[in-house]
Amino acid sequence: MPHVAEWKKEEVKELKDMIESHPVVGMADLSDIPAPQLQKMRQSLRGSAKLKMSRKTLMDLALNDSGKSNVEVLIDHMDGQPALIFTDMNPFKLYKILEGSKTPAPAKAGSIAIADIVVPKGDTGFMPGPILGELQKVGIPAKIEKGKIVITEDKTIVAEGEEISRDVASMLTRLDIYPMEVGIDLKAAYEDETVYTSDILFIDEEETISDIQKAYTRALNLSVNAVVFNSASTPVIISKAAGEALNLAFNAEVLTSKTTDLLLAKAYSQMLAVASEASAQNAESVDDELREKLNATASAAAAQPAEEEKEEEEEEEEEEDNEEDAAAGLGALFG
Repeated sequence: MPHVAEWKKEEVKELKDMIESHPVVGMADLSDIPAPQLQKMRQSLRGSAKLKMSRKTLMDLALNDSGKSNVEVLIDHMDGQPALIFTDMNPFKLYKILEGSKTPAPAKAGSIAIADIVVPKGDTGFMPGPILGELQKVGIPAKIEKGKIVITEDKTIVAEGEEISRDVASMLTRLDIYPMEVGIDLKAAYEDETVYTSDILFIDEEETISDIQKAYTRALNLSVNAVVFNSASTPVIISKAAGEALNLAFNAEVLTSKTTDLLLAKAYSQMLAVASEASAQNAESVDDELREKLNATASAAAAQPAEEEKEEEEEEEEEEDNEEDAAAGLGALFG
């Protein structure tokens, strides 16, 4: 039986103890993180999570020998330069914190674009020279304009999922475009016998809030229409019932404190309509007081279109004045 170094046994024991003493265990990838940035990330996690790097074989042994059920599934997510994260916070909060701590990084030859890499149009700040040909060589449309090299249009130089070539990586860095991200990449997290992968841990907060708002509106609408009383639906149901009761009382001509004024206004309008019809048939059929009311109503109706027409004329005159002012200004320029 081959001899196992004592430090390896102690390392596995320490990993097992940490796995069993923390409710959440994450498997992360630390590939391509410069040492200074990794040190800063460790410090930012201090007090909330512990990051432990070790050999893959030792992490494999610790996960397999742990007393926690199903935690060994994390082995399947041991990619790149793996490390274990131990914390008491829930996996979703851990993922959000780690994603938020990522920083922009320059592209490297051979890296895979995490999203479309777009070079925006505009002044590059470079003077005319060989760089113009280098830009065009990698597919970036550029020309000389007012003594500077400008990019003539937005250009997607690398599509998401494509490999970044050496020439493109070099040019992006010269243009101060940093399309990559450097940070702790959480591949999966374990909690309560369940392993959550990164695609599950990612939550679009705006979309989630929008979905919750839609669900709330639909639930409220359902409870109102089904007359289910709760703290949200009760005021709406009462308001709806009051509106329907008022409408019913009005149409049934039931006099209440709410309908009296409405019914009087309706009766008055109907009275004027009958009087107008009667007056049209026989002018002597209505008395002087009623005739005055009819004339006042007719005058008010006739005045409204006149006022609208006057407003239109004023607007047209204002436009003409503006045109004359503009013409005078042009004449002054070219006279």
